[in-house]
Amino acid sequence: MQEAYNSNEEVVRESPMTIEQQVLEKLRDLPPEKQKEVLDFVDSLKEKNGSGKPRRSLRGLWKDFHINITEEDIAEARREMWGNFPRDIS
Repeated sequence: MQEAYNSNEEVVRESPMTIEQQVLEKLRDLPPEKQKEVLDFVDSLKEKNGSGKPRRSLRGLWKDFHINITEEDIAEARREMWGNFPRDIS
């Protein structure tokens, strides 16, 4: 908790500010062009976080092709792909 003094020099305990309150307080101190930058930044954070819609599985898109990939198929593809890759890099 934060402590402050009122006009009678008494200690007044204030509850800590929430993050939202802290952001709003600091935002109000900025000039309008900087406030716009903050708004753009918040929008970009929301976009990175996603739209909130669940993603569709790719398995559903491939179901009509009747593709069955086994662990051995994956291992063979790896061997083909990385077979000539040098193991000892000096």
